[in-house]
Amino acid sequence: MPGSAARTATADVVCLGESMVTFLPSQPGRLADVPSFGRGIGGAESNVACALAAAGHRAKWVGRVGADGFGDHLVDTITGYGVDTSAVRRDPGRPTGIYFRTATDRATDTHEVAYYRAGSAASAMSPHNVPYEDLLDTRVLHLSGITAALSADCLALLHDLTAPREGRPLISFDVNHRPGLWRDGEAGPEVLLDLARRCDLVFVGDDEAEEAWGVHGTEAVRAALPEPDVLVVKRGSDGVTVFSRTGSGTDTVTTVPSLRVDVVAAVGAGDAFAAGFLSATLRDLPVRDRARHGHLMAAAVLTVPGDLTGPPPRAYADRLAALDDEAWGTLRLGPGWTAAAGANEEVRVT
Repeated sequence: MPGSAARTATADVVCLGESMVTFLPSQPGRLADVPSFGRGIGGAESNVACALAAAGHRAKWVGRVGADGFGDHLVDTITGYGVDTSAVRRDPGRPTGIYFRTATDRATDTHEVAYYRAGSAASAMSPHNVPYEDLLDTRVLHLSGITAALSADCLALLHDLTAPREGRPLISFDVNHRPGLWRDGEAGPEVLLDLARRCDLVFVGDDEAEEAWGVHGTEAVRAALPEPDVLVVKRGSDGVTVFSRTGSGTDTVTTVPSLRVDVVAAVGAGDAFAAGFLSATLRDLPVRDRARHGHLMAAAVLTVPGDLTGPPPRAYADRLAALDDEAWGTLRLGPGWTAAAGANEEVRVT
């Protein structure tokens, strides 16, 4: 695995970022019309940590939460997935962030999200108050562009963590371009481009690359991001294209189609894909299988209402990831598919 040769580390993956308590609607409709909400958790980096821990990896989440009940709920829930939360810091003067969302797909015009995260404990993260010994004692450090948008101190932290240093772990970065999070006058797209170019493994959607940087097509995205050893360009229902640098410095280009999925809720899939890809990377699987494990992990989340769910059993996922191209193309996954392994059920359909 690039960047991790001969590393002996306490964690397989450390994920740094803000996690929030999320309130999920009891029914479809505008936020103004939804009568009640159920409580969950949401946060790109903590989602990745939870999925990796559930898949059997040593995952740690590093963040800051308030010294409040919502902070208790976050830490308890994330710990319940098997994630090491010992490096989480509590802030007595700042609250834990929360948000409310509608049930519709994030990509639609009817989707609403109401964030209450300004001045949150996580926004106070900086190079001076996070435990670097925990962040760097890992095979992989996973970051996202969301953290960079939270505050100037958070951005300074990401700049420091992505700088070249002796013994640096593999740096994984999910661009996660969220225009609404950037403060007035800040050039979010340029900041994200600079950060991504400093990392080893980058995840970016072709749609967000076009929105942020005005580039269209996978080759154009690679031209904008030539530095990462591995670049994963997500193309929605068309699958993913992975650029992986060989020893000679040239790229191997691998395209892996998406699965057909009966979607219950289109939230959390990007984080789940990253977790599946990282899981297979930690196991040194071929690039095609890394992408397929990403698709399978995403399918597990897409077929449940919330942002998190248990992944398919590893042996079952390995069997599906090893299918030939024709058989992979016949897969269709719906609610409950991850339980099929225990029931010896087939999930393939034509």
